[in-house]
Amino acid sequence: MSSHEPMFIATDSIDGIWPFLQSIDWRDPWLAVLLTFHIAITMTAVMTRNHANFQIILFLVLLLLVYFSESINEVAATNWMIFSRQQYFDSKGLFISIVFSVPILINCMIMVASWLYQSSQLMTNLRRAQLRQQVKNRQLDGETVNGKLTTRLKHE
Repeated sequence: MSSHEPMFIATDSIDGIWPFLQSIDWRDPWLAVLLTFHIAITMTAVMTRNHANFQIILFLVLLLLVYFSESINEVAATNWMIFSRQQYFDSKGLFISIVFSVPILINCMIMVASWLYQSSQLMTNLRRAQLRQQVKNRQLDGETVNGKLTTRLKHE
């Protein structure tokens, strides 16, 4: 087989995700770049968890990448010889879904989980502060009432 003939992975012979991932030539330089991209996005999502505005923008950009993954797949299927040793980009989008969209969606789920955790912590802290304020107000009201009672009793 010459270097210009496409090497196809028969998607009908794939029994599961693990055999599919094993059939991929992970030594392709662009796959290393893709893996680095996913690691960088994960690290960015984790390290910026306290920066809400940045995270919202990152979240929306990641969802846009997933949304346009079908278009990316079509462009990559047409031009795969430029950057890849094999033709991975099938018409059903299995490859791009597994190695591109799923890791991005996992990062989005991590961000949503972080937001939910931060929200629950904020609500817990707010409730504790409210309870402390109520206790403080009751103590002040009790001192005032006791102070007035003491004053009245002295005058009578």
